[in-house]
Amino acid sequence: MIKALFTLSTGMKAQQTYLDNVSNNLANINTTGFKRSQVNFQDLMYSNESKPGSEAGSGIEIPTGLQIGSGVRLNSTTKVFTHGTQINTGNQFDFSIQGEGFFKVIMPDGTDAYTRDGSFRLSGQGEIVTTDGLKLTPSITVPDDATNITVGNDGTVNVQLPDGTITNVGQIELVKFVNPSGLESRGRNLLRESPASGSPTISTPGEQGVGEIIQGFLEGSNVETVTELVNLITAQRAYEVNSRGIRAADDMLRSAASIVR
Repeated sequence: MIKALFTLSTGMKAQQTYLDNVSNNLANINTTGFKRSQVNFQDLMYSNESKPGSEAGSGIEIPTGLQIGSGVRLNSTTKVFTHGTQINTGNQFDFSIQGEGFFKVIMPDGTDAYTRDGSFRLSGQGEIVTTDGLKLTPSITVPDDATNITVGNDGTVNVQLPDGTITNVGQIELVKFVNPSGLESRGRNLLRESPASGSPTISTPGEQGVGEIIQGFLEGSNVETVTELVNLITAQRAYEVNSRGIRAADDMLRSAASIVR
């Protein structure tokens, strides 16, 4: 009876964390380049009252056994890297990746970070940076007198000068990982390499399996409102069912305790 109380409590804790994950997905429904996370459940240890295949007597084998579980836990969260909606902004410094890959930026401590958020701007020195001021790498500097900037699907960056001359000022590169779901989320639309993600492979857009760059567009979040609302209801109902189970176990325990009265 007591075991049921603890087992059901793990279910309530798991559903609470599941709800936290759904809430984070819904909160980022308008976040540029955001990738939703899904949770993975895992059952806990089992007490084996009798093991499957053990002998019940001479030449008699138990076909199934008796195993009682101890509940559930959330094993991991997995980012789902399906493509978000392409949003036409018309801004010449907004870049969307049509396909796989990440932009590479450099953090203030000199380490690398990766993002699908292509909303870039110009710094005071003319360098292409994120909205937080992190430099795109390799670094690209736009001349002060440039009248127009054009980014090709292959990442080539050309600017037009006042005299009409077209000049190449750099090349945007994209990064690909063997296991992008293994990247470490750092907030601010940034991801970092981890042992699970593997080492980054740098490629020219449109080559080696990475996507092309589309100028004037941003990639929206891939959160599906209807799916997350269904997950929200599922978590709520599962939490409710587990709480009812605890109430039933408590009633049975109360009935057993009242026998001696």
